[in-house]
Amino acid sequence: MSTIARQMHEVLANRLEPIALEVLDESAAHAGHAGANGTGFGTHFRVRISSPLFTGKPRVAQHRLVYDALQEFMDRGVHALAIEVL
Repeated sequence: MSTIARQMHEVLANRLEPIALEVLDESAAHAGHAGANGTGFGTHFRVRISSPLFTGKPRVAQHRLVYDALQEFMDRGVHALAIEVL
């Protein structure tokens, strides 16, 4: 797990109290694409998450909770975030 992925995992664990959480750095698969930084790390991520805070909320609201928790990473150069609510 990349350093950024570990940091994202920690933030999500603290803010959303998930019962399942996986953060994957998929940057290497996006080499040459928009937003890639040439290192193969730190730009494209996938989050798989289940949280009791999502209960009763529509998908857009669930995703907004994840984006809000990770805004600092988006501001620092994360280009893409795929979210899978479990």
